[in-house]
This record gives sequence, structure tokens and C-alpha cells, in this order.
Amino acid sequence: MIAGMVDVVEGAEGEGLLTGWPEEIVGLDERVPLLDGTLRRYVNLDNAASAPPFVAAQDAINRFAPWYASVHRGTGFKSQLSTHVFEAARAAVARFVGTDTESHVVVFVKNTTEALNKLSHVLGADGTLVYTTIMEHHANMLPWRVWAGGGVRFIATDAEGSLDMEDLERQLAAAPTDRPRLVAVAGAYNVTGYTPPIHAIARLAHRYGARLLVDGAQLVPHQPVNMCGSGPDDAIDFLVFSAHKLYAPYGAGVLVAPRGAFHGLPDQLGGGIVDLVTLENVVWTEVPEREEAGSPNVIGVVALYAAIEKLTQLGMANVARHEQALTDYALGRLAEVPGLRVLGPQTTTARVGVMSFVLPAISHTLVAAILSYEWAIGVRAGCFCAHPGMAHLLGVSPADMASLEQQILQHEKFAVPGATRASLALYNSPADVDSLVEALKAIADGHYAGKYRLDRATNEYTPEGWNPGFEKYFSI
Repeated sequence: MIAGMVDVVEGAEGEGLLTGWPEEIVGLDERVPLLDGTLRRYVNLDNAASAPPFVAAQDAINRFAPWYASVHRGTGFKSQLSTHVFEAARAAVARFVGTDTESHVVVFVKNTTEALNKLSHVLGADGTLVYTTIMEHHANMLPWRVWAGGGVRFIATDAEGSLDMEDLERQLAAAPTDRPRLVAVAGAYNVTGYTPPIHAIARLAHRYGARLLVDGAQLVPHQPVNMCGSGPDDAIDFLVFSAHKLYAPYGAGVLVAPRGAFHGLPDQLGGGIVDLVTLENVVWTEVPEREEAGSPNVIGVVALYAAIEKLTQLGMANVARHEQALTDYALGRLAEVPGLRVLGPQTTTARVGVMSFVLPAISHTLVAAILSYEWAIGVRAGCFCAHPGMAHLLGVSPADMASLEQQILQHEKFAVPGATRASLALYNSPADVDSLVEALKAIADGHYAGKYRLDRATNEYTPEGWNPGFEKYFSI
């Protein structure tokens, strides 16, 4: 396949759809055991949780491993080489997300969650007032609720979870001007796939003296991102994302922030973040090193670097075009399943390929179990680390939430409402969607073979007699 190009499906079913880049991904031909004892090719539709590695990322690790050494301050050749690659990766990240390296700095962390926690400590100490939504992943909600010195206020959302721009403007216009203000929203939501207009939000935030943070975990792997926007008015101030959703699941993450954002004490203390330590004083080094305490995950950064280079070669516009076409196809096919309801905006625009859905009269966790054990389809079920947002979409009342809280305190999760989520990536195909819809139609009709038992403590279903023998598939 030529770089930057994709094949097109021929024939009536799925005609005109792009087939993606399956040859770029590790493990797509693996066959997994089913409840009936047969093997079937695994269909991964759980990419919003974590994406499989690029072949290029795995290959880069294998080629780099003989040259690995600790970065910075080492005088040996391998250490110098490792430092060169590490810093080249930092520059590659900056290019990939279109940031100005004079004003902004790339800090390597473990994942999006660590990046948001780090920022919440820095900005919370400044007394920052944070504006966010109830639809956020817990990683972009809980740190602000705990550490934001100026408190948290929630932007209104409609019944489908879309952000209310008029309410945001009203709140920003009325915000106190004696403290810093931050708008913190996802670039794409992990429950509904909705992509808010981040550059319009940036323009609005800046008009009222606030800054914008974008949780890019679900956005950066799927659509082009340009932090600089069309100019300072609509530029993104802070961006965070994880390598494990970007086809490099080896423990790296990224925080892009204004250089002046880091002052005072770093949130983690240790080696590599100081220029001098005496028994009386500490002289902290400059960013980014002062925010990367300890020995960094060089291998993970190498994998991220390779993944970014591969995505650049494929072209993020091409990736977005493929995934948009496939999402349109999936939404159309899901509408064929009797009674199935997709949560969130029903539009096929302003979204990524994340589709959470419910089937009447059947548990979301049972649906996920049947898809796995009888169809070899990997999805996710639950509330997707977004409990307030899911409660809003499902219409769960505050009284019901209070009752659920008491049940959970008794270690019983069986009554927790939720949805089943299928999420697409650049390697998925119309055939993957067809497999999902075929399975869901059968489940909706009550056609499944296993006898499933519910674990009330976890709200998970397991079929009787299931013993896959995991050691046969992998063991150290």
C-alpha cells in the first residue's frame, strides 16, 4: 500500500468505504477461543480504551534496544545516542500537534492522567478557577475537584452531552477576574465520540481572559491537531494525550504547556530536576527536565516517536477521512438492530468513531460478554470512567445515584447502569462493523448459546464452563 493512500471496498455492501491500514498493526490475525471450542479472528473494537501497537513502534523498540542507555548527563556513546533520540522525539511531538516550541514545552509523562494531575497541582496552587463539563473522563474532572484552588464550575450540556457554548460565554463573562481561569474540556469524548469546537472555545476563553486545556486522549490519534490554530486568539494553551491510544502502548504520555506555567515546587521531587542541592537550598533546573523527575521511560518515548512518524507518513487527514467514513457506516448499520439506542449526538459529523449503545431488557455487561465469548469481538461495557456523564445520558436521577452509592459501599455493583461501547481505529474495516451488527442482531433476538452467571461484586458476566487456558496463548 502506498503511504498516505487507502484501498476502497468494492461491491454494494460498504461500497466506497476505505479499508484502512491493517498491515500497520501488530496482532490483527490472532485467533481467540470461543465458548463452543472453536477459534475465530479477534475483532478489536475497544480502541478508545487502548490501541494495539504499530508494527513500526514495535520495530523501533527492537532496533533501539541494543543502544538503550539512561538519558541526559551520561558521557558514554549509548547515553549520548539515547539522549539524542529522546530529544528528537520531543521535537517530533511538537511538530505533530503544531505547537510553538518558543512559547510551549513538551513534557513526557506516563499518560494523560498523570499529565492532568501534574497540571492540577501547578494551576491549583495558583488558585485557578476551572470550567469543565459533566461529560469529562474522570481524569479531567477529579484532579480539578481536589486540587483546583479556585474551585470547579460546570458548563451546561444538552441531553446528548454536547457543550452549550452560550452557557460557557455567560459563565466566563461573569467570572471573577482576580484569579486565573481555565476551561478544561476533552477534544473528543470517550462515551459519545462528540468533538466540541475546541478552537472556537479557545477564542471564547481568551476573549474573557481564560486559558484552554484540551484532553486530547481521544482526539490526537484520530484527527489532525494544530495547537497554534489560526493565531493567538484561537490557539490551544494546554494539550495532554497518551501514547497507548496512539498505537504505542509502552507507558509514555505527553503534556504540552506554556513554558511559564511551571513555577514553584515541581509536583515530583528527585533526580534530574535540579542544578544544585545544598543542605540549605535547591536550585531547580529549567523545563522540561524539572518536570521529569527520575529516569524517564526512554523506550516508551521511542515507541511514541515511531508512532508519530508513522501517522505523519499515513497522513492524519487520511486517517480522519477513513474513520469518518467508517463511523458513518457503523452508525447506519447499528440503526438496523431492533431497539438499540446510540448515546449522544446522532449526527455523523463532529465526532470520532466512539459509539456507546444500550439494548432494552439486556444488561450492557451481558452484551459485552456474549460478544466476547461467542463472537470474538472485543468491546467495553460500563460507565467508561465518566460516571456523571453516563448518569446524564441515561437519565439516572440523583435519588437513584444515591441508592447506587449505598449498594456500591456494600460491594455490590450489579445494579450500576451503563452502556456497551464499540470504538473504531484506523485499521478497522466495514467487515468488523458487519460482524458487530450481526452479533448484536442475534443478541437482540435472544439467540446466544452460553449460560452466563453474574458476579454481583463486579457486574461482570462469565459463561459456565469457561476455561480458556490463558497459558497456552502467552506465558513468560
